[in-house]
Amino acid sequence: MNELAVFPLVVLILLLLFVIVAIIKAVRIVPQSYAIIVERLGKFQAEYGAGMHFLVPFIDRVRTTVDLREQVVSFPPQPVITSDNLVVSIDSVIYYQVTDPKRATYEISNYLQAIEQLTVTTLRNVIGAMDLEQTLTSRDQINGQLRGVLDQATGRWGIRVSNVELKSIDPPASIQGAMEQQMRAERDRRAAILTAEGVKQSQILTAEGDKQSAILRAEGQAQSAILKAQGESRAILQVFDAIHRGNADSKLLAYQYLQTLPKIANGTSSKMWIVPTEFTAALDGIAGALGGGSPTGPGTGGSGDEERVGVDLSGMDSGLDIASDLAQTHLQAPEEALAQARGEVETATQVADGSVTSGSQSAETTTLPTRRPGQEPPASIPPVGY
Repeated sequence: MNELAVFPLVVLILLLLFVIVAIIKAVRIVPQSYAIIVERLGKFQAEYGAGMHFLVPFIDRVRTTVDLREQVVSFPPQPVITSDNLVVSIDSVIYYQVTDPKRATYEISNYLQAIEQLTVTTLRNVIGAMDLEQTLTSRDQINGQLRGVLDQATGRWGIRVSNVELKSIDPPASIQGAMEQQMRAERDRRAAILTAEGVKQSQILTAEGDKQSAILRAEGQAQSAILKAQGESRAILQVFDAIHRGNADSKLLAYQYLQTLPKIANGTSSKMWIVPTEFTAALDGIAGALGGGSPTGPGTGGSGDEERVGVDLSGMDSGLDIASDLAQTHLQAPEEALAQARGEVETATQVADGSVTSGSQSAETTTLPTRRPGQEPPASIPPVGY
């Protein structure tokens, strides 16, 4: 009795469990950015996206769940031979996205492995046509070629390859050392060029500075010479004006000329001494200025009578200082002045002879022409050289 009552209860519990399992299998919730492939009795039934879906229990089943988001896959380094027979290791990164879950499920068994192998073969074809330098400097070109080939091949699989990037290109160690040496030499060359450019600019600026300095210095010297010449010219004019305002006659000028002759002969570098041909005339002028006439002329009269020495101030302005100075001037006696002048002339002649000749040669004599009293000295003074 009790056993018959327990059996229906067990059956009811089993039926309840079957219903619960059936409901669980019939209801499927698909997350966002995912898709499921549903098969009914082994045949494609439907493709369900995000949301809640009801399946026929024990008849429909989920074949696979496909992620519709963009995926990033990094492939291990692959050895690739360049056109110049160098082996380089290249590892790449692929960005892809499943656009058709049905074809990605039924058109290829493992699309990820297929993408990897297709990437390796395409990379070897592209790199095999380039040398090492082009491989290192043409990454954008390599990426574009890889993306075009992969996108065309994976399009029928329901997969879109959005981007391909070469993560690293590693040449052999010996090639890396040679590249480092080449880079170091290139940097040294650039440094030498920059140093030469700097030296060039420095020399140009220095030359410009020297040029400007020389120009300014020359302008300063020119202005200094001009000012000096103007000063000397003004001094000469003032002296000339003072002489004319002092009414100096030829007698006084002749006396000053004779006093200047010893100074001319005293020069240590004198190679030529100028002997005036009017020397006797100058002595006559001195005698006339001191004694009133020539030593042999009418001023002396041959009787030995001496006249008083004086200065004619009749033509001078009495207000000038030079007139007062001349009025108070007392000249030497004619004999003393003549003796002193002759002695200075002889001394100057001996000094000039000693500086020009070596002592073994005799000096040439010059006949000095005489000048009558009152006659002006000649305009030119012939030099006598030794």
